Amino acid sequence: MNAPANINAMKSLATPKISAAADRPFDLVVLVLPGFSHLALHAYIEPFRIANTVSRLPLFRWRIAGLDVRPIEGANGLSVAVDVAIDELVFGSDDRRPNQLAIVTGEPVERQLTPELNGFLRTMARRGIPISAVGTATWLLARTGLLAGTRCTIHWSRLAAFAEVFNQPRISDSLFVKDGQYSTCAGELAAFDLAIDLIGSHAGGYIAQEVCRHATVQGQRSGSNRQTGPSGLAFAGVSDKLLMAMRIMEENVEFPLAMDEVAQRAGVSRRQLERLFASHIGLPPVRHYLRIRTDHAKRLIEGTRMPIIDVAIACGFMSASHFAKCFRAFNGMSPQQCRAIVPAWVGAGLR
Repeated sequence: MNAPANINAMKSLATPKISAAADRPFDLVVLVLPGFSHLALHAYIEPFRIANTVSRLPLFRWRIAGLDVRPIEGANGLSVAVDVAIDELVFGSDDRRPNQLAIVTGEPVERQLTPELNGFLRTMARRGIPISAVGTATWLLARTGLLAGTRCTIHWSRLAAFAEVFNQPRISDSLFVKDGQYSTCAGELAAFDLAIDLIGSHAGGYIAQEVCRHATVQGQRSGSNRQTGPSGLAFAGVSDKLLMAMRIMEENVEFPLAMDEVAQRAGVSRRQLERLFASHIGLPPVRHYLRIRTDHAKRLIEGTRMPIIDVAIACGFMSASHFAKCFRAFNGMSPQQCRAIVPAWVGAGLR
């Protein structure tokens, strides 16, 4: 799992910063929980392996941690071996204390925080170890209370539910967010971007860019990049004004704006706005705005146990009947039918 150990033979090929970094490999512990995403796990780990390869130095080493030493099964049915159990990390010697703890979880994350795991995470936090939460692991970390007042992100499908459940106004639709001791990441391929950022900080920008080149990635993406484009747009080259109008709609769900206000904020006339939507989206802007709000409602119904009427209000609907009619038009079912097919584990421990 680590790079070749002949560090002295390779130091002459490295820059001073890289050589200094390689004097003591950066030690990563990745805590993996059942149901994890293999895509997220390997998107996070592989850049460190590539960094060791392109530098020909053991800049990084990594270990897979588990609640115990048994293999951990991912969402796709494949398992990974465990190098270290969490109790060994708590009671082990200081010289094996990791430089970074990353957490990769899956579904259902809501019921994965045991008292043992809660104690472990809080112990790592007290020891000052930087902690990264990948994807749904942000939810897990928030349940411990460690993210209170911290800027963070989570996979876009969980953004709405997270903001409501944890009353978290500092949640961001970003690839990754670093705030003090904690880093949070959208998960899946965004885990690669979080790893590249850490590689750049530890080994320098040159190695980070070489890793991207080796992985056939065009370049390092900023953590502030949005996870997804505006809903309804699956192609590039459209009007900046249209993109701005769609962002404005997505950022004003609970208190919807009039179309004249949306157009004014986007810097176009109402007529221009309607032409842009007709050309690129195939829907009037009013209809698209309604779809954004019902999509938001669907994510709340699927991700929380909020009463349906509260979901309607949170998405800007003042009438339960109007909400039900609009929801059915876009989703082919009523809000109650949508709630009925939500897995039973959703809502356990939610407020």
